[in-house]
Amino acid sequence: MKETKRKLLDFLITAKRQGKSVAGYGAPGKGNTLLNYAASGRTSSTTRWIGVRTAREVPAGHPRPDLPPREDSRDPPDYVLILPWNLRDEIIEQMSHIREWGGQFVVPIPEVKVYP
Repeated sequence: MKETKRKLLDFLITAKRQGKSVAGYGAPGKGNTLLNYAASGRTSSTTRWIGVRTAREVPAGHPRPDLPPREDSRDPPDYVLILPWNLRDEIIEQMSHIREWGGQFVVPIPEVKVYP
């Protein structure tokens, strides 16, 4: 798990340094746990949120409101971090419109992998 943490944190920091935006999609407990572990609770400085269904799914202290999945095109992210990684294929299909602006998907488990 430490290697997973390091790779995810490296990805988030590198994206931020490159001026890229990362938006988390979905907010299952395991995804929030992973982000809090990987970024030591500082995910609001490296990610923003799209596609969460209810306010209770947004991690505590995060400034972004909950948005329906299609509203992300107002401020398109460079990367969509898929937190329910077990639903990767379904979410990539559901959110395929992000490719219209060059957005890419990122899955953190079992390895950090970017999907065009």
